[in-house]
Amino acid sequence: MASTHSFLLFSILLHLHFHSSTSQSWVKAGYWYAGSESPIPDINSALFTHLICAFASVNSSTYEISIAKSDLQYFSTFTNIVKSKNPSIVTLFSVWNGQAETAQGILGKKVNDSVLSSMLRTASSRKSFIQSSIQTARRHAFQGIDLCWLWPQAESDMTNLGILLHEWRLAVDSENRSSGESSLILSMGLHYLPTVFGNLSYPVDSLVKNLNWGHIMAYDYHLPSLENFTHPHAALYDPISHVNTDFGIRKWLSRGFPSNKLLLGLPYHGYAWALDSPKETAIGSPSSGLAVTQDGSMSYKYIKWYVRSYRAPTLYNATYVVNYCTIGSIWINFDDVEAIKTKVAYAKEKNLLGYNVFQVINDDNWVLSKAAQDEATDHGNRRRLLLIILLPVAIVITLGVFLLCCLRSKSFKSKVKMVLGKSLPSEPEGSIRHAESIETSAPHLEEFSFAVIERQQKIFL
Repeated sequence: MASTHSFLLFSILLHLHFHSSTSQSWVKAGYWYAGSESPIPDINSALFTHLICAFASVNSSTYEISIAKSDLQYFSTFTNIVKSKNPSIVTLFSVWNGQAETAQGILGKKVNDSVLSSMLRTASSRKSFIQSSIQTARRHAFQGIDLCWLWPQAESDMTNLGILLHEWRLAVDSENRSSGESSLILSMGLHYLPTVFGNLSYPVDSLVKNLNWGHIMAYDYHLPSLENFTHPHAALYDPISHVNTDFGIRKWLSRGFPSNKLLLGLPYHGYAWALDSPKETAIGSPSSGLAVTQDGSMSYKYIKWYVRSYRAPTLYNATYVVNYCTIGSIWINFDDVEAIKTKVAYAKEKNLLGYNVFQVINDDNWVLSKAAQDEATDHGNRRRLLLIILLPVAIVITLGVFLLCCLRSKSFKSKVKMVLGKSLPSEPEGSIRHAESIETSAPHLEEFSFAVIERQQKIFL
């Protein structure tokens, strides 16, 4: 029993040591949206390992990558600027389905047709897209390409997406061999569930095989423009619904998507709801729709300014893992420091690859990004501390078990020798033979017949 406990403890230590040694590969990624026109030099790139410049589009005629003229200056200078503060930062650029189509996707509405859907249908159009994406990445010094598609909306889209990713990976690997440059990263934004619109399943095998990672866009679950009751838009847990991040992550893992290829999406935005009654402010209160902005969305920076202006208190709900506040008849839910730290700790516990922020410019003086970084570091330190404490204990227990086994073995041999030496009866001739008749170099050893051993066992017991 003691040896079993020692083995289990040793196994736990190996597990802790493995995850502690791989903590350096933790990904801290984030989107920067060119359409916001927020200055790139304002990004604190030291808080991230990867930054994604968003968004490029796809030309509906040639199916090549298209960057708006107004955004071209940002794409061409992005990598050099963010590397000035953090030379080790890895940059990607992101391709989306178009602003209008993406907005429809956020609202959960189907898009009858889209440029990405059209691009997927033929081998020639896929080839144009793939070659153009690689050329764009190299031209602007990006080290990877991200596909942000909300969401593939037909069975043919899912099938063709799997084919595209396979061809994309082959092309990236081929370009790497011919150019001698480091291989480009391929990533993709994913719905919080491996199925969308109820029955459309992602090509999980192709995603796993061909992507470096997928990032779960774990937000915008509940919107004031669509629902008449307040609810967290990015709940980690939900006691009354399956529409939550934990449920989605477990579904992805159950479909065979490795945890070390998943990033958890962290929203740096929230939503404002108009309450029917300022006296009913709990989660699930009746609402008449959106408030404050045209679509109800508010950046974290704007939320903090808004809350400070009204000197309103904010509350943290640990059941859902969300922060919220009420100002008159306005109810605002968002992720503050407490929620972000809890989600990063969750990602660590689930052994995910890291997190991906949407969007980094929405932070307020980098409070959320620092909280996420600190939580990731603290979690790693706690593991190392546990390893430091348990390792000596495991060594002492293991040595103790070894010594105990040795003592018991010597005691057992002494008893056997005593019984065999004092109680050995006479045997018929031939029952005991001297060891010289056996091929061995040890003299004066004796060999006992089965009958003798059986009788001695009865005496000993």
